[in-house]
Amino acid sequence: MSTATTNGKTAARTARRNPIAGILTWADDRTGLATASKKQIRKVFPDHWSFMLGEIALWSFVVLLLTGTFLTLWFKPSMGEVVYNGSYDQLRGVSMSEAYASTLHISFDVRGGLLMRQMHHWAAMLFVGAMFVHMMRVFMTGAFRKPRELNWIIGGLLLQLGILEGFAGYSLPDDLLSGTGLRIAQGLMQAVPVVGTYVSFFVFDGEFPGDAIIPRLYTVHVLLIPGILLALIGAHMLLLVYQKHTQWPGPGRTNENVVGYPMLPVYAAKAGGFFFIVFGVTALMGGLMSLNPVWRFGPYNPSQVTAGSQPDWYMGVAEGLLRIFPGWETHIFGFTISWNILIPGVVLPGVIFTVFFAYPFLEAWITGDKREHHLLQRPRNAPTRTAFLVGMMTLYGLLWAAGGNDILAVTFHLNLNYITYFMRVAVFVGPVIAFLITRRWCISLQRADRDRLLHGFESGIIMRSPEGAYAEKHLPISVDEAYTLTARDRDELVQAPTPADENGVANRKVRMMRLRARLSQYWYGTAIQKPTAQELEEAQHHAEHELEVHEDGHQHLESGDYSGEYEFDGHAADGHQFDGRHAIEGEELRKH
Repeated sequence: MSTATTNGKTAARTARRNPIAGILTWADDRTGLATASKKQIRKVFPDHWSFMLGEIALWSFVVLLLTGTFLTLWFKPSMGEVVYNGSYDQLRGVSMSEAYASTLHISFDVRGGLLMRQMHHWAAMLFVGAMFVHMMRVFMTGAFRKPRELNWIIGGLLLQLGILEGFAGYSLPDDLLSGTGLRIAQGLMQAVPVVGTYVSFFVFDGEFPGDAIIPRLYTVHVLLIPGILLALIGAHMLLLVYQKHTQWPGPGRTNENVVGYPMLPVYAAKAGGFFFIVFGVTALMGGLMSLNPVWRFGPYNPSQVTAGSQPDWYMGVAEGLLRIFPGWETHIFGFTISWNILIPGVVLPGVIFTVFFAYPFLEAWITGDKREHHLLQRPRNAPTRTAFLVGMMTLYGLLWAAGGNDILAVTFHLNLNYITYFMRVAVFVGPVIAFLITRRWCISLQRADRDRLLHGFESGIIMRSPEGAYAEKHLPISVDEAYTLTARDRDELVQAPTPADENGVANRKVRMMRLRARLSQYWYGTAIQKPTAQELEEAQHHAEHELEVHEDGHQHLESGDYSGEYEFDGHAADGHQFDGRHAIEGEELRKH
């Protein structure tokens, strides 16, 4: 081993030549990658379990790429008709498409094929589910606020494309269940006025089902959408690194720094280990939990529908909307507009995703908050936003359940129509009730935090005053906890404007600004603000006075109008003599 003996600019080299180091040095001399990445590999990332939700989605996508590559080696994306003569005896001699036959071949004749198929499907479910939960975490904690609005939009696009990719993927086997899903998709296309039939003919290359949809879906599934997903994931990660990762408030954490571990070696090692955990869990699920047994459904036949057919879970909302919407239709000039398909299948999903993408900008406009935020919010400190999310979760759950109304009717021996009528009302009433309860709950938690800051925590020690009154002693919370509870901004209400400025010029936007002021009042009006510095100082002085130890070795607390020798000339209830806060000589349990 050699060490540097001068102050020169050339780095010291080992006496024994390392061939790998030589190759890397050769590459760095020509590309400059080491210089460019030197700063990034030491970039600090915060550590919290909730940040792993995004990584689950990332590593699930990697599992999808690996297992999908395996499946493409045997899958035949063709709707050409063949007679099955494979290993599955119950379907032997049945006419089917090459796509369905190759899926059976992968499942029964390719070694490890069924495992790869099920791992691929479970990874797809996990990919979309992890993105859902990750986006909910981002929403509740306000991680979408400036400067991360663009990353929120990218995340929404990833979620949309993930759902489309999943739909295209489980449609490829050309079994009876997936064919039913394609039939619904064709109905949604045809429900669009004027252009619907043209879109349907273009997608299916003629009448449904045609001979082109499986090859086209295959191209979209293995080439187009994965390429876009890779590009968006890359953009998402670049923005994450450039803007720095958000972090939870706590001691030493500010809006200007990041407290955590560097990319190399700590975070890279943890991320690598987490990939193998995700891969292992997916492999266990693929090996032990049966999913999408296409051999039980049989090949697709447009004249048949599988009883009790259900799509993958992330399509449940669309299914539920279609099932509970009233059968409204309008006949105009010989044309029929199917509102019962157009509104729940096309219009409402479009409205939902529009609100989803626009939300960061709507909240910034309502609150007037244009500052950069790198510290996360506790959900209770944004009661209206948190309540809105819980309301949307309630709506999602109800629609998801409505998508299986036939399953619920059969399982619980209920009337299918009654379930449908109940869901039509519940999707309006349920989210409102959930919103109101959650909002009040968050405000109550804010009030509890404020009391904890000003009065400390309940010690469990019951004190008795000379008058015989009982009160529980409060002790001050730790400095770290106090820092966490106060590490949030005070909410500022947007004030309503005057009809004219000081020069008498009329304000042309006064109506919009008044609406904004009313929304701001509702957004923050009932929230509990953190204590001011003066209130905290008074509370600290009061706590120090309460906990002051006098010459007699006891702590004296104020007790009403008592004017005796001590402010609180009493003693703790029996059993608290030995609380460790005063001398215990001569103390004993009282005899009753």
